[in-house]
Amino acid sequence: MANNFSQLARKSKANGSADKISKEQTGKPSLEIYKLGDNILRQNSKRISKVDSSIRTLAKKMLQSMYAAKGIGLAAPQIGINKELLVIDVNFEDSAAEPLILINPEISDYGTTLNSYEEGCLSIPGVYLNVVRPSTIKLKFRDEMGRPRKMKADGLLARCIQHEMDHLNGVLFVDRVTSKEDLNKELLKEGFHEKDVIPINCS
Repeated sequence: MANNFSQLARKSKANGSADKISKEQTGKPSLEIYKLGDNILRQNSKRISKVDSSIRTLAKKMLQSMYAAKGIGLAAPQIGINKELLVIDVNFEDSAAEPLILINPEISDYGTTLNSYEEGCLSIPGVYLNVVRPSTIKLKFRDEMGRPRKMKADGLLARCIQHEMDHLNGVLFVDRVTSKEDLNKELLKEGFHEKDVIPINCS
């Protein structure tokens, strides 16, 4: 199994279905995915007060668009909706694996071990850069039926959850890249601009 975002993005073929959503989507994503430079990506998201059919429908559309874009995660702000909703599927090659739908996610604890891996983002297509993050997390959230849940995650899943949760706070993975030279090179290659990056303290 690929152990970083870029390998997954380049390898993603997707097959099968979870919750009757086919992982093999063809054509363009049904929802517009906003790109680096769009102000909507820099806004803070609001908690979802009621988990109802409209939220479940939105999550399904997000999954369809994520699979069509060959991604492993998508946050509602990336489609212009400032709600605390994430969809994730790091097991896209397994047709029986259920995707994660995380509503109002909160990280309750971070592991002490840090790891650096290459990340990418559907909002910054073609750009892949190393980011340092905790390798394990504890998480609480609500599922698509509104039920409270808790889970532990490590490795790629923990990284993906942290990456997508950043979107809920208007943070993009390029903001966490410590090598300015590598960052500028990758952004320029794909036609993005350094001025749209907001560096944050990654310590």
